Amino acid sequence: MQKILGIGNSLVDILAKVSQDVVLNEMNLPKGSMQLIDSGELAIISQRMRHFEHTRASGGSAANTMKALSHVGVEAGFIGKIASDEFGMFFNTEIENAGIHSSLIRKSSGSTGIASTFITPDGQRTFATYLGVSAELSEEDITPELLSGYEILYVEGYLVQNHRMIEHTMELAKRLKMTICLDLASYNIVENDREFFHTLLARYVDIVFANEEEGRAFTGKGPDKAAQELSRLCHIAIVKKGAQGACVASGNEWQAVPAEKVDKVLDTTGAGDYFSAGFLYGYVHNMSLKDSIRVGGILSGEIIRVIGTTLHTADWQRILERISALQNN
Repeated sequence: MQKILGIGNSLVDILAKVSQDVVLNEMNLPKGSMQLIDSGELAIISQRMRHFEHTRASGGSAANTMKALSHVGVEAGFIGKIASDEFGMFFNTEIENAGIHSSLIRKSSGSTGIASTFITPDGQRTFATYLGVSAELSEEDITPELLSGYEILYVEGYLVQNHRMIEHTMELAKRLKMTICLDLASYNIVENDREFFHTLLARYVDIVFANEEEGRAFTGKGPDKAAQELSRLCHIAIVKKGAQGACVASGNEWQAVPAEKVDKVLDTTGAGDYFSAGFLYGYVHNMSLKDSIRVGGILSGEIIRVIGTTLHTADWQRILERISALQNN
């Protein structure tokens, strides 16, 4: 089976439920977005966070995807940068406990990244992200040795702030004949750097993941047409449509699958990351595009039932049983 290597920001998610959107407005956080903040803004938001009940978990888009892949039996690794602080030790422990092959680069100074995550009653999450030393991941850190032994590279679009590092990593991956996957990150990230994303898709990317807002930010079109337009730049394009499911386009093939039925959505944090893991499970098991989308729906449908991005052993057993049933049909 092909092994998958993720590269992304190493973040600790601090998750808090808020009762109304006005809390987000007071902190100048557009609902549903990911906003990068500095240390001063982190201090202010952390002070506000103390007024809400909160939990913490390892986070970062690519790390979440690798965690889910490991739980469904796909060998996964992760590259990121952490500091030698409490949050860095917590992140490292969470990654190793998930069974992920860790290629974490440790820095003796600075702070590990923190994603302050606010969850509104409708399950939507809004991120205020302090990257910390994650932002210092550089092309010098990424060597052929780190990528060797893996067949698939999964890159989170939140790394877009470092053009040189992303292009260096993708060029290395191409030389090693790896399949390259890119998640487009947040719609505002795409809007701010659309030309660079276009370059990545045209030159390097084989599989692209986007949600409806990201697809529109890139193409100016709705999800179905966005998937078709994106697939003209790379081999496979997947656009997630939330409660309406997802669609995939590749060459002349186009497939759509409805979303899993979920009685109550508690938190959409990690839904897209888990969906990507499900699709990639199908991809490495040579499942059809449509069935790969279905596996993605199974994983994302489970993670939105809980707060955060951690499922219990019984949840994973149920997921594996459902995937097995799908494969045996």
